[in-house]
Amino acid sequence: MVYFPMFYTLDNKKILLVGGGSIATEKLEKLLEFSKEITVITKELSAECNTIIKEHCLTLYQRPYVSGDIEGFDIVIVATDTTNLHESIFLESRGKNILVNSVDNTKYCDFIFPSFIKRGDLTVAFSTSGASPAFAKYIRRYFERMIPQGVEEFLEKLKSLRKTEPKGKERMKRFDSLVKEYFKKEFK
Repeated sequence: MVYFPMFYTLDNKKILLVGGGSIATEKLEKLLEFSKEITVITKELSAECNTIIKEHCLTLYQRPYVSGDIEGFDIVIVATDTTNLHESIFLESRGKNILVNSVDNTKYCDFIFPSFIKRGDLTVAFSTSGASPAFAKYIRRYFERMIPQGVEEFLEKLKSLRKTEPKGKERMKRFDSLVKEYFKKEFK
């Protein structure tokens, strides 16, 4: 299966994370870079996951998942060792406009988590469509070293300029020139 790469806003989206172990904690850390509208349901909760939940004032239900818990959520991430639970949540979500990610089980996924770099407004994602998350991680690390320090500030400057300059060919030329100069300076 090949996944279409797209960037999707999590603004006003309610996210349910089922699980509280190390993999769930990893997914939670990634999600928190984009949203705080996260609810966690888990029977067993690692100390690290519990700390993150408390620090970010997330909703926690420390109990097993019950059929129907996905109601009202837009996205569900299932990060448990129970394959039957992954399958049942995925099947329960069909026809409800709820996107599901089943960690390490692409058979029950509408989407997968890429390995990504996030620096301010710059997000670069790498995926192997689930073939090798390890490969995606290592290629991300390779490219991470190539991104110049201070890229966040440069993008903030461009964002501000975009708001003040009228759309059109002149703005496109100006931005192209600014970016070209930035790359010349950073990659000499």
